[in-house]
Amino acid sequence: MSYLDNATEAGDGPVVIISASVGAGHDGAAAELARRLRVSGVRVELHDFLDLMPGRLGPLLSSAYHRMLTHAPWGYQRVYAATEHRDGGGRFTTTLLRAAESRMLAVLPPDTRAVVSTYPLASQVLGALRRSGRLAVPALTYLTDFSVHSTWVARGIDLHLATHTVPARQARAVGARHVLATGPLVASGFAPPAPGRRSAARDRFSLPLQGPLALLVAGSWGVGDVVGAAQEVRDAGGVTPVVVCGRNGGLAAQLREAGIEHVFEWVEDMPTLMRAVDVLVQNAGGLTSLEALASGVPVVSYNCIPGHGRTNAAALEEAGLAPWIRTADRLRPTLSALVSGPARTRQQEAGLALFHHPVGPRPEAAVLAAVPRSSAADATAVRRAAAATTGYGALRRRGPAAVLVAAAVAAMGLAVPETTEAAILHSSHELVHALDR
Repeated sequence: MSYLDNATEAGDGPVVIISASVGAGHDGAAAELARRLRVSGVRVELHDFLDLMPGRLGPLLSSAYHRMLTHAPWGYQRVYAATEHRDGGGRFTTTLLRAAESRMLAVLPPDTRAVVSTYPLASQVLGALRRSGRLAVPALTYLTDFSVHSTWVARGIDLHLATHTVPARQARAVGARHVLATGPLVASGFAPPAPGRRSAARDRFSLPLQGPLALLVAGSWGVGDVVGAAQEVRDAGGVTPVVVCGRNGGLAAQLREAGIEHVFEWVEDMPTLMRAVDVLVQNAGGLTSLEALASGVPVVSYNCIPGHGRTNAAALEEAGLAPWIRTADRLRPTLSALVSGPARTRQQEAGLALFHHPVGPRPEAAVLAAVPRSSAADATAVRRAAAATTGYGALRRRGPAAVLVAAAVAAMGLAVPETTEAAILHSSHELVHALDR
């Protein structure tokens, strides 16, 4: 008998989200997805994958990753490249993760209705459980990175959700069968400043009221050559650097010693800080980049960390969302163009379109559509989440069936090439019939 075969058919079982406290991006996406699902009336449970690994393996994994990025980035690049096109990351990873399978099952309530992973190794475990039949409910992966390493794609996962069509295409290229571009998971507090509020935001952080500001970030760990990047931005002229070091107090001290005036460690109120600056300079392509785009702040990639930092920079550039500055002599002209003028407007429009004109249903709607329907309350929750998808105004006017299709077409695994309005309408009768079974 497979796990959860006896799950109840009442509609009040939870959706379980598995994240990992490795940096802040995986947890940030998980928290926002949980918030949106709860708004739709769904019970949600959150778990840290590192806690599900036996013994001290979880903290050791996080520590080793942190140390490699900090002290041996060349080593991380070699590991990343060597595993980039392997199925599941190789034998060692498979053996390591097998130890987490029973612990993963143990935290899932008997009435679990679906499991969503925001961390690649958790997805590998869920995929193995689905293939073996021990997990009998849908397993989904939300791809938090803008580029897709092969470790993100696990055989057995029912649906991969991507922030954009570029990572969606990359996921398919490394073997993902069902992929849906759903847009980013960014907290609603990130939005362009209201007229006249930029000065208040700058005053909140004691920043100069005049002149353009460039915000430099390096993730919650503050990794990479942040000091060098901040000095080069300052010396390029035209903008004043403002640096957020995350939880790296040592980096903050180094920056102050190097003469960088505006330095912060962990910032709780990032939405307000985003409203205070003119451009974001990032080195990893993580959650902060998406938060900036949601805030109407143009993004550039510079001095990127090895591995995912560089592949994310390439993907963001391909998507037209952030130019990748590869040499210091391009800093001044690129930043100046993004502080004011038509290039700034184009980048702002491209970034905001990612949130306000998504090509598919939002992540929470896709998750709800993948959950087996068991009550009228479920259908109500799906429609409520789908109704928040701003890209489907035309479909909403065509009636509730079209809304439901917009939320669920790819999650149901129907053979349509893209989540376009034409494909959705073409498949509407088949999907509605499937959902009513």
